[in-house]
Amino acid sequence: MMKRPVYVVGGTRTPFAKSLTVYSDVTGQELMTACLVQMTKQFNLQNERLGDVGLGSVIHSSMDWDFARECVLGSGVSPYTPAYGVQRACASSLETTWELALKIANSDMDIAITGGVDTNSDLPITLPRSFTRKMLNVHKAKNFGDKIKGIFAFRPSDLKLQIPSVKEPRTGLSMGEHCEKMVKEWKISRQAQDELALLSQQHAEKAYAEGFYQDLVFEFHGIAKDTFIRSDTNMDLLAKLKPAFDFTGTGTLTAGNSSPLSDGAAAALLVSEVALKQYNYTPLAQFIDAEIAAIDFVKGDGLLMAPTIAVSRLLDRNNLKLQDFDFYEIHEAFAGQVLCTLKAWESDEYCQKFMGKNALGSIDRDKLNVKGGSVALGHPFGATGARIVAGLSKLLYQTKKKRGLISICTAGGMGCAAILESA
Repeated sequence: MMKRPVYVVGGTRTPFAKSLTVYSDVTGQELMTACLVQMTKQFNLQNERLGDVGLGSVIHSSMDWDFARECVLGSGVSPYTPAYGVQRACASSLETTWELALKIANSDMDIAITGGVDTNSDLPITLPRSFTRKMLNVHKAKNFGDKIKGIFAFRPSDLKLQIPSVKEPRTGLSMGEHCEKMVKEWKISRQAQDELALLSQQHAEKAYAEGFYQDLVFEFHGIAKDTFIRSDTNMDLLAKLKPAFDFTGTGTLTAGNSSPLSDGAAAALLVSEVALKQYNYTPLAQFIDAEIAAIDFVKGDGLLMAPTIAVSRLLDRNNLKLQDFDFYEIHEAFAGQVLCTLKAWESDEYCQKFMGKNALGSIDRDKLNVKGGSVALGHPFGATGARIVAGLSKLLYQTKKKRGLISICTAGGMGCAAILESA
C-alpha cells in the first residue's frame, strides 16, 4: 500500500520484433538506451537528475554487469542519476515499477524511470565451466611447463557451446511444454486458445489503427509497429498451424496462440505529486499496490499458475473483488495460460486449495487485453511489465474508467500482480 500517491505519467517503447530479424545486429543495451533517450526527449528530462532508474532484463551477458547504469549514462538524463538492474523473469519490469513506486510513496524520491529489455538476438553464448576452470589454470600457471600441461588438459567437450534456453532447470521442460500440461489438466481446447489469440490480434490491429500506440511506440530501425500483428489472420489460418511443443498428436499450443520470441525495450515514468507540479505533467493513473506469489511446479502445480494466488492476495489486501475492475491486463505468455487462469478463478476446489476461499468468479471478457496482448504485440521478457503499465495507464486516462488489474506469469513458477487506478 502506498503512503502517498504515485502517478504514471507516460511510457515509451521500441516496436517489438521477432528475434533474429529486424534487431539482429542491435544489442540489448542499444535497445534499452534508445528507449530511455526517447523518454528523455518526450518528457523533457535532458540533464535532469532523477531519483532512480530500475531496469529489468532476463538474458544478458555477464560482461554487462553494470547494464542499467550504462544505459542511463547514454540516455541524456543527468549522469548523477543512479540505476540498478532486476531479474524476476517475465515480471522483471513490473517488479522495478513496484520497487520504484514504493520509494516514491515513501518520500525517498519524486521521479523515477522503470523499464526493461530483452533480446534473443543478443544472446550471451558461453562455454562450459570446465573450459573456464582449465583456462584459469593455464592463466595462473607459474612456468611454461605447467602452461603446456594445462593446455593439453582440454577436451572437445570443453568447447561445446552453451546457448540460453527457456527450459526450467528442475524439470528440463520448456515453458511451452509446461503450459501444454496445464491446458490438458484444465481441459482447455485448441479452439478456445485460437479464439483468444485472434482477439489479441484484432484488438492490437484496431489499437494501432486508432492511434492508441502513437505516443507509446516510437520508430526504431525502420519500423514503427510490432512485427507480430497479423491483420489478415482468422480462425481457419490459426487452425492450420502445427503444435509447437507437443508432437504426440494431442498438442494444442501453436505459434499462433503463443507469445513469440521477441526483441524490444519499454519504459514508464513514475512521479510524486511534487514532481507532477514541478514538471507540469498530466497524470494518467495511480500505481496502487502489487503482490508476488510462487507455486511448487516441481511437485505438480502448474508452472504458470502463480498469478492466480498473487491476484487473490492483492484483492484481499485492498478489499476488492475480482469483478471490481474496468480492465484486465493478463499477460499472454500463451493463450492457454490466460484461459487456465480464468478457469482457476472460477473453481471452488482450486481456490480453496491455494487461497483458502471460495472461487473468485468470472471476469467480463470484453474488458480483457482490449488493446492487444503479448500474443499479438510480442513479449521481450524484461519489457512486458513496463509495456503493460504504460498502456493500461493511458487506457484508464482515455476512457475515464476507474481501475485496472495486471497479472503476469513468470518462469520458475512465480506470478506478479498489480492494481492501477485513475489519477
